[in-house]
Amino acid sequence: MRELFEDKLDFGDAISPFIEMAAYEAIWQRKETSFSRIANYFKKNPFLKPSDMVGEEELSGNLELARKIINELSQSDVPFGIRVHGEPNYPEKLRDAKNPVEVLYYQGNWNLIHSPSIAIVGARKVTDEGLKRTRKITRLLVEAGYTIVSGLAEGVDTMAHQTAIKVGGRTIAVIGTPLTQVYPKSNTELQSKIAKDYLVISQVPFARYSQQDFRINRSFFPQRNITMSALTEATIIVEASDTSGTLYQARAAIAQGRKLFILDSCFKNHEISWPDQYLKKGAIRVKEFSDIIENLE
Repeated sequence: MRELFEDKLDFGDAISPFIEMAAYEAIWQRKETSFSRIANYFKKNPFLKPSDMVGEEELSGNLELARKIINELSQSDVPFGIRVHGEPNYPEKLRDAKNPVEVLYYQGNWNLIHSPSIAIVGARKVTDEGLKRTRKITRLLVEAGYTIVSGLAEGVDTMAHQTAIKVGGRTIAVIGTPLTQVYPKSNTELQSKIAKDYLVISQVPFARYSQQDFRINRSFFPQRNITMSALTEATIIVEASDTSGTLYQARAAIAQGRKLFILDSCFKNHEISWPDQYLKKGAIRVKEFSDIIENLE
């Protein structure tokens, strides 16, 4: 693994993941950096790489940081990799996002990114009925051949991942922390399992995350929902309040031209108003599992 990221200071035409990782981390050292600012820059300069945004001194100062991160991640037997926009293995479907990320980090089996996949998301403080619905919909989607994608949060996300594994399916976790962090801590074992046997993806810069307050780091979670939507064919919302972060993904799915499925139980909850709003925007109300399969086909 380490040999793959030896310093290659001859930039040439080839993309060096190691160099681009160091550049990405350097860009995020700037206080004003955000996903939208980076995305806007590359929209105006579509043929540039992260390394084109930083000077030699700024880049060299982050080469050692990148090496330390790679060494830490390489301590386990779990494959670690970097995907950079412009290289062959970067998922082009990410470009459908409003602010597509230029660099992704991952652990596990990258080939799963090419499998047919559905995101299942919802409330952290999910009801017992919501957990039952999550288990059922996950099992049926696995049986239909889909990879289950979620965000490794408490509640619906955790149940979706656990069920997919239990019934012999595939699962991908798109997380809102760096690969070296786990949130919530109670999912440490689950994240390790997914990284080892399936796939964990992160767009979160290691250094910036470690340097700033946890309250600021919360902004990385809705951003990962936008990426999760772009990586999948559709999103299914099991349960969510009017203020839930899940709605970031709902908005993203509509904007990206992805299918958005909302379980019928959400419409019957008179304490929330968002389901009807998204129905008007093109979401699909799910009363039977066939409502999902028929609309996907």
